[in-house]
Amino acid sequence: MSRSKTDRFRDPPGLAARRVAAEIIEGVLRRGRPLDEQLESHPGLAVLEDRDRALARRLIATVLRRLGTLRHLLSLFLERGGPPVKAPRTESALLIGAAQILWLDVPDHAAVDLAVRIAQADNHAKHFAGLINAVLRRVVKEGPQRLSEIDSADFDTPVWLMQRWIRTYDAETAHAIARANGQEPALDLTVKSNAESWASRLRGSVLPTGTVRVVAQGRISLLPGFAEGEWWVQDAAAALPARLFGDLRGKRVADLCAAPGGKTMQLAYAGARVTAVDRSEARLERVRNNLIRVGLQAETIAADATEWNAEPFDAVLLDAPCSSTGTIRRHPDIPWIKQEVDLTALTSLQQSLLDRAAALVKPGGTLIYCVCSLEPEEGIDQVTAFLKRESSLRRRPITAAEVGGLSELLTPAGDLRSLPSQLPNSDSRLGGLDGFYAARLERPS
Repeated sequence: MSRSKTDRFRDPPGLAARRVAAEIIEGVLRRGRPLDEQLESHPGLAVLEDRDRALARRLIATVLRRLGTLRHLLSLFLERGGPPVKAPRTESALLIGAAQILWLDVPDHAAVDLAVRIAQADNHAKHFAGLINAVLRRVVKEGPQRLSEIDSADFDTPVWLMQRWIRTYDAETAHAIARANGQEPALDLTVKSNAESWASRLRGSVLPTGTVRVVAQGRISLLPGFAEGEWWVQDAAAALPARLFGDLRGKRVADLCAAPGGKTMQLAYAGARVTAVDRSEARLERVRNNLIRVGLQAETIAADATEWNAEPFDAVLLDAPCSSTGTIRRHPDIPWIKQEVDLTALTSLQQSLLDRAAALVKPGGTLIYCVCSLEPEEGIDQVTAFLKRESSLRRRPITAAEVGGLSELLTPAGDLRSLPSQLPNSDSRLGGLDGFYAARLERPS
């Protein structure tokens, strides 16, 4: 029986997911659009079936995590050293095809064919379909051997960032961080109670810090306990700062720059009367929705925290906007949309926020300053400078017992300093944590 015209021209399975992946990758690399923003708003992603949506996300993450390596390998097989500048879809097709050949469980012939089809659907890239086919066939033949000859960590971290980490830490640690960033992370959950029970139900494990770590497949919202509000997604390192206040029952706490609300929920569950402040009304709506799901309450205020004023609080948590270089394992677009010059504006903002946060701390109160950054200007240097200009607060060192006995997470001064390469595991999916810095400051009574 002959096929109908509709059947004859129907897209092959997985092509729609790859087209969406190409568009989002170009959004990151060509327009500097954050990945999370695109994953939430891209109309093509929303209409995909669950399986194709998961495929698109995996393709995007693999390409961005391995971008430096992919570009290096592809340059070896391109006569002029790079893809046509005026046809960005050509590079996207090459990146997606090569990522599938080298790292994903996709038949080589399908990876090549679908990459060619991605290009053929674009007016500019269609002229390079033959080039894409030829290059990817070389990747099939020679790519694995070429890949075995290089250290991907040297390529997948921009030079400026690797040089910074080598100066701040050392070469060995910098490369360990880069290797950790190349691994797909597990799902970390902050549970209200019964961590061991939830770890068993979700086939995960309990980390020393109390976080439940799970290797999950499919939609998070379908996992047991989500609809009932028994837990929320939060990296193990990100869950630590809110725990450093001690007993918060009945105390007034301000959570500045609060969205998306993980720390707000922690504080509320600890019994605090929480005021969550964020300048974005849209992001605050997410905080409210999260609070509703988990059955917790907090006051939410849309305001610029550098200017917001209120009666002093017992405790203030400032999770300041930063370069986010500690979260690359979960946000692989960060190395490709951030630049070193961005630090100047960010550190200035952090200084203003820290000064305002300190003014909101009453005598006897505590201020926790934290950033998900590996850069000293945003962490230890920021706090050191603050303590020099503000003598009314003093550092109270964090103890190993407060971070699950993991003394390696503490600096000599008693601040929190976690690295993506820490908390190793023989299963790479279960190791690591975000890079975080936190300092605990107190105003004497």
